[in-house]
Amino acid sequence: MQQPVRIAPSILSSDFARLGDEVRAVSEAGADYIHIDVMDGHFVPNITIGPDVVKAIRPCSELPFDVHLMIAPVDAYVEAFADAGADIITAHVEAGVHVHRTLQLIKSCGVKAGVSLNPGTPAEAVDNLIHMVDLILVMSVNPGFGGQSFIASQLDKVRRIRSRIDQSGRDIDLELDGGMNAELAPEAIAAGADVLVAGSATFKDGPARYAENIRLLRGQG
Repeated sequence: MQQPVRIAPSILSSDFARLGDEVRAVSEAGADYIHIDVMDGHFVPNITIGPDVVKAIRPCSELPFDVHLMIAPVDAYVEAFADAGADIITAHVEAGVHVHRTLQLIKSCGVKAGVSLNPGTPAEAVDNLIHMVDLILVMSVNPGFGGQSFIASQLDKVRRIRSRIDQSGRDIDLELDGGMNAELAPEAIAAGADVLVAGSATFKDGPARYAENIRLLRGQG
């Protein structure tokens, strides 16, 4: 069953010179998760942050840290991110040939396990994994950079994965990430997404606007 919509600001769009303050600000503004994009310059064409930064900002919020690993290989770094304070660790199905083993490793670290699908990966990729995940992340841009345009075809993928989740009877977050804004949010929610990752749409116009930005993303305009 689809859960209430939750907003996960992506700190990739925050002011990195004030990262701790930014995490505090969006937490106080009503965010539900803190979404942390980890990129390695190999699996995706950008480099962002590692476990030490996650550990440094962990005291800045009591919200769940939703750590999205856009890296390959994955397994060597799972434990470090769990120890740094991740509550959810998501790995890409495309990042390795043994994603089932990766999900087992994540769970063994005592955190929730997520699996992510790039835009070109079909919904069927989750069929043999749905019994062991806590979150499914659908990318609505090709990962690597913030501020990209939303790929509308991914809404149909969300619908198909929503049907699979409902049939499973399990409480699995269905997260949509990429190009999200207040205009697209109602379509994403209607398609079945219940966690919206929003970077630019959350952090635009500075801290005084964060609460209003989050409210609009919830469809409360």
